[in-house]
Amino acid sequence: MRMKMALVLVMALGMAPNAVPAQVQVLDNTGGGREEVDAPSAGPASPVTPPPPCGTGEIAIAEMGWPSAAILANIHATLLRAEYQCGVRLVPGEPEATLASMATTQQPAVAPELWVSRQAEVWNGAMQASSARAAAATFTGGALEAWFVPSYVMENNSGLAAADDIMDHWQVFVPPGETRAELYSCPTDWACAIINRNMAAGLGLDERFDIVEPLDRFAMDGTITDAVSQRQPVLTYYWQPNALIDRLDLVPLDMGGFDAGNAQCMAIRDCVPFGGSGFAPDTVVIAVAEWVFSDTPDIADYFARASMPLDEMNRLLAWQAENEASPEAVAQHFLITGQDIWQGWVGEVEATEDGAAQ
Repeated sequence: MRMKMALVLVMALGMAPNAVPAQVQVLDNTGGGREEVDAPSAGPASPVTPPPPCGTGEIAIAEMGWPSAAILANIHATLLRAEYQCGVRLVPGEPEATLASMATTQQPAVAPELWVSRQAEVWNGAMQASSARAAAATFTGGALEAWFVPSYVMENNSGLAAADDIMDHWQVFVPPGETRAELYSCPTDWACAIINRNMAAGLGLDERFDIVEPLDRFAMDGTITDAVSQRQPVLTYYWQPNALIDRLDLVPLDMGGFDAGNAQCMAIRDCVPFGGSGFAPDTVVIAVAEWVFSDTPDIADYFARASMPLDEMNRLLAWQAENEASPEAVAQHFLITGQDIWQGWVGEVEATEDGAAQ
């Protein structure tokens, strides 16, 4: 029976895999019956225990250098050790090198957060060579890039839910004493600065809005934080997963469907699209070596269920920042507070007395 208490799982961090007892019965060569084999030591024979679902080798998981990927690597390592009795090894990773290694050697076995659309050529090569494939999307539950507003703006403006609604509410975003509204964008030397300007023009917002481009990431975060602390009605570009989304309770607007032609125009300076488009989608997957699917199907099934809700990852990143916690500590925190999520990953199904699944 799998362990179900999160506290036990927390204690399992770093747990060595259970040893597989020596087998004490084998079939004879003729197939005519069983031949008893003496155990190595005197006394009752040890019971035969099947190997763990991940086999007897180690599962290598790539631990990338950015916070969300490191947290996911530690979460999966802990759950595989505790729930499946796997031997797990975390290996430092970098996206392109990790993907190239998976394509040629099928190691590491898992990369929990690979932005494969940014290494499309290497990823496509790995897929064509049947070396690796996606077990599932890394994140679920929302767009990775969007324009955000604080939750109190949503609560006070019930008709504001999408980018197309902004012009009907433009006066909400006018600073005190000003006549034009503001859209907080990203730093000028970032690609998103061009996209945000052209996207605003395509929606007709340039008639009412000034685009504010901060000097750098620190100025960007500081400006948004200061405005929200004063409960000002902020409209800002941002991305997730990110601690700031949870900490400031920012809500993404529906940016509309993706239009390839309009999106291509939005990426070119001074090109105003004929219509709107959402941000170009990024493909972020749990990349798994092909041998995991064939040799350890239970582990492949685990990763097929292991998509992390964006809201939860935003919460974990905020908790990490507030507590200056390591990825290992964040993983332990998730195992206690996120049981409703990870229990679905491990596929636990409890039955009632009449046998019906709950």
